[in-house]
Amino acid sequence: MAHCPERVLPGHIIRELVDNDRIIGGVNKASAEKARDLYNTFCNGTIFLTDSKTAEMSKLVENSFRDVNIAFANELSLISDRVGVNVWDVIELANRHPRVNILNPGPGVGGHCIAVDPWFVVSAAPEEARLIRTAREVNDHKPHWVMNKIKAKAERFKEPVIGCLGLSFKANIDDLRESPAMEITKGLISSGVAG
Repeated sequence: MAHCPERVLPGHIIRELVDNDRIIGGVNKASAEKARDLYNTFCNGTIFLTDSKTAEMSKLVENSFRDVNIAFANELSLISDRVGVNVWDVIELANRHPRVNILNPGPGVGGHCIAVDPWFVVSAAPEEARLIRTAREVNDHKPHWVMNKIKAKAERFKEPVIGCLGLSFKANIDDLRESPAMEITKGLISSGVAG
């Protein structure tokens, strides 16, 4: 018995399954080695052996790291809106620093990993995972902020027509799990702003 966390990009699953480094966590050394031997039949990436609990935690931490960084960008968009500056200009200028690489803000976070995995870390250590919890809260709130912005713009029209494009959680895939765009679209319809 071994745990081999999936670390693949939707739309590129086979390529990444073969080429990415892999973490294999066995319930004991023998199980980790057997799983490694299986992965060696198709995996070109480096294989790292550990125990199953550490393997799972590494996967959860990878997605939590990404969520925290996305939350920073999303929070910057909220702050920039409040103080009246263009968030895209702020990020572009800040990223000119050689050790700064702020992501682009968006309507939230979707998908079956980044939007979900951090909550497992929070539930395992609720007192310690304050930053991870806050990042999840920022990203979970962002679709509501976007809906409120759209509603405010729509109030200028008698019968607004709102087109919602790109409903998946990322480009060029058909996966709608945890999609903030779907949440926004459904929210606009249920509030009567769009039909």
